Amino acid sequence: MLHAVIMAGGAGTRFWPLSRTTTPKQLLALVGAQTMIQQTVARLDGLVSPERLLIVTNQRLVQPMGEQLPQLASSRILGEPCKRDTAPCVGLAALLVSQNDPNATMAVMPADHLIQPTAAFQAALKQAVELVEQEPARIVTFGIRPTYAAEIFGYIECGDPLPLGTGKGAVVDSASAYRATRFREKPARSVAEQYLAAGNFFWNSGIFVWKAKTIVDALTKFEPQMMAHLQTIASAWGQPNFNAVFDREFTEIRGKSIDFAVMEHYPNIVVLKASFTWDDVGSWQAIARTSGSDAQGNTIQARHVGIRTTGSIVRGTDDHLLVTLGMQDCVVVHTPDATLVAHKSEEEAIREVVKELEQRGWREYL
Repeated sequence: MLHAVIMAGGAGTRFWPLSRTTTPKQLLALVGAQTMIQQTVARLDGLVSPERLLIVTNQRLVQPMGEQLPQLASSRILGEPCKRDTAPCVGLAALLVSQNDPNATMAVMPADHLIQPTAAFQAALKQAVELVEQEPARIVTFGIRPTYAAEIFGYIECGDPLPLGTGKGAVVDSASAYRATRFREKPARSVAEQYLAAGNFFWNSGIFVWKAKTIVDALTKFEPQMMAHLQTIASAWGQPNFNAVFDREFTEIRGKSIDFAVMEHYPNIVVLKASFTWDDVGSWQAIARTSGSDAQGNTIQARHVGIRTTGSIVRGTDDHLLVTLGMQDCVVVHTPDATLVAHKSEEEAIREVVKELEQRGWREYL
């Protein structure tokens, strides 16, 4: 019985001014007609039933998330009272899943990645499940073969190919599965170039498959204080005082990513080379990568007139006309109450804009 947990609590500040506090990027249709969360849920259709799907987001997004996913019962969308990174999210989800299915296998993934085609993704999930069923203490993650020296992704260093049997069900090619030797954070450009040249590094997709018990045991070993709080929350699940317990206990947790909490220490991790295309859609330039560009290198999602404009990304709303003149390698995003004009090289600094708005108390623009 495969369960799926979708982590959907990010703020998406690099997509400001389109992404806002009440409508972060996972609730936006950035690529295609569906929003990112809708695409992620649809990608699991036929593989994971709605009652075995859990969305973990923040409290203020529970209602809009439910409106976008009417096929899910309200109990399938859990709102965290505060931000505490991915390890508490994963640990609580694993405890809740284990209550109804002690032998559950879980797939954990972010809500805001672009993955195509769905058939290849589902086939890869089935392969990962097979690897976990063969050895229940194993953790499987998906590695993306790097196509350039990216500084914006984490990396996984891999060792030897994993000796594999055919097993029952999907057959995993031994050339596609490797033992993970080390997880590495987002590198500097020169280091990323070394990783690319080495040939045994993959981008970290942030997608994992494991037994719920395995990740509960691992977090209990490596993060016992965190798990004590999460156990208290899970014990109150379904009780009248659940929200009060959730708020009190979760706030006390020291936030940490699942990579830092478990993956950097766990001895039995397998990297399955992804057979699907993947993009974490982390910035406006990802829209250009995924949507393509015209003969001038522009990616246009607006009513637009461009004169001597090249290499730019232009996104608008409604029928508002955007005119660019003599612009090169820029990002222009228009919304009804705020407009961003920035050079592509300054994309990471969009987060500074959000901080500045917070400092000025201009919360109507956040």
